[in-house]
Amino acid sequence: MSNKVLMIDGDRISGNEVRAQNVLAVTAIANIVKTSFGPIGLDKMLIDNIGSIVVTNDGATILQKIDIEHPAAKILVQLSELQDQEVGDGTTTVVILAAELLKRANELVARKVHPTVIISGFRLACTEAIKYINETLAVKVETLPKDFIVNIAKTSMSSKTINDDSDFFSKIVIEAITRVKTIDYKGDVKYPINAINILKAHGKSAKESTLVEGYALNCTVASEGMPKRIQGAKIAFLDFNLAKTKMKLGQKVVVTNVNDLEAIRDRENDIVKERISLIIKSGANVVLTTKGIDDLCLKYFVEAGCMAVRRCKKEDLKRIAKACGGTVLITLANLEGEESFDTTALGIADEVVQDRLADDELIIVKNSNKKSASIILRGANELMLDEMERSIHDSLCIVKRTLESGTVVPGGGAVESALSIYLDNIAATMGSRKQLAISEFAESLLVVPKQLAVNAALDASDLVSKLKAYHHAAQTDPSKKSYAYSGLDLFNNKVRNNLEAGVLEPAIAKIKCIKFATESAITILRIDDKITLNPREQQGGDHEGHGH
Repeated sequence: MSNKVLMIDGDRISGNEVRAQNVLAVTAIANIVKTSFGPIGLDKMLIDNIGSIVVTNDGATILQKIDIEHPAAKILVQLSELQDQEVGDGTTTVVILAAELLKRANELVARKVHPTVIISGFRLACTEAIKYINETLAVKVETLPKDFIVNIAKTSMSSKTINDDSDFFSKIVIEAITRVKTIDYKGDVKYPINAINILKAHGKSAKESTLVEGYALNCTVASEGMPKRIQGAKIAFLDFNLAKTKMKLGQKVVVTNVNDLEAIRDRENDIVKERISLIIKSGANVVLTTKGIDDLCLKYFVEAGCMAVRRCKKEDLKRIAKACGGTVLITLANLEGEESFDTTALGIADEVVQDRLADDELIIVKNSNKKSASIILRGANELMLDEMERSIHDSLCIVKRTLESGTVVPGGGAVESALSIYLDNIAATMGSRKQLAISEFAESLLVVPKQLAVNAALDASDLVSKLKAYHHAAQTDPSKKSYAYSGLDLFNNKVRNNLEAGVLEPAIAKIKCIKFATESAITILRIDDKITLNPREQQGGDHEGHGH
């Protein structure tokens, strides 16, 4: 009726009906990724319209590959992408938690609690939860044994395909991340993940993956006559074509004398020869370019004993330039309008070498300043290698976050259970309707340990009840403070101290997870009207009045 009164050319759904639809869509998304959650989670096989296959249990990858049309469900996809960018791991957790919060909020709305009350209750619960993590649950890394960082890497790999070889891969990850350690101008320690290049090569087993000290490029030298190894390399980084100069299209030159034509051809050759001599005279003995190098130019490089590599990826070139202290040049032109090559643009490396790995040849730029590393993954097939790359990337991100933030929390549902008990106690002290919202928020957090147990084919109710009992004791009995680190041991079907067991994750990952999940649940909960407009018809489509 309201559509006709307002003259809306489309469909309008409002009130509880739109909320029910949104909750249904969001729950459907959460149900897709639920079974892939935790160390005993299952994988998903995704096949697109051209038949390419992806096998993964990474929440963000699964949701990216699915074509979703529902607007509320799209918010969850963006949520998992945000978690992936900010933290690198915990993408499934954040989706499951957001869906559970929405489901419980909708039940409260059905019990005549106003959405605004629920939203303010959720916000308060989120603030209190983050405060409790920072003040009580977070453990400073200085107080932990030396191998804590290995445990962090192993925890992030526990739900991935490389879990069986997590001892081996965690060492590779930590070695790679410590190689790229830098200190910025403020004096803060940073670990740029971009300085670690991950390459994939078919064949052999996963355990034959290696860490290369230096930056590996999936390219080869442009000519067989060039040297394959150069010590004390001075590298020129170019982002333009090294080829015979041609006139631009549309330019017209009228030649009256045949000799002049020959002179034009010679000049075209000379221009490129001058450019190459500028580069070689600057002392460069390795040239990396993102574009091509033609045969004429290769001849000059071979004669000068230079190593030239063409068709490098631009991002790889930028990273190598950063690690070697060079600059990527897009032209040789200077401010006077002439061409010159500044020696300060050269990067310096200890060694540039072409090495053979499996069936491929690689160029490796080795540097003693330890600002770059490469991980070369080996595996049986493309699907396996892709999933290994995703797992290694997640692990690198988690180790980086831990080292930069300096605080960790126990995993295995410990944080969620502790927060659930704590928020329940806070809810009991509230004298308003917010009590209901905070209580539901506390209950929603338990979806994490419950789902972990369900995926491990264990009795979820029994395990979660035991876990809650441990955390209740930790918060009420001062002699049992260490129970606050209790989490699930899914392989032995019991509750244990996960801080001692080495099941750890960075505190920042948990904080961001709760923050993002709450914010997205609130965003969807605020929607109480949905108007879908009909597509407008094209005007003048019939060519009327044009005399056709």
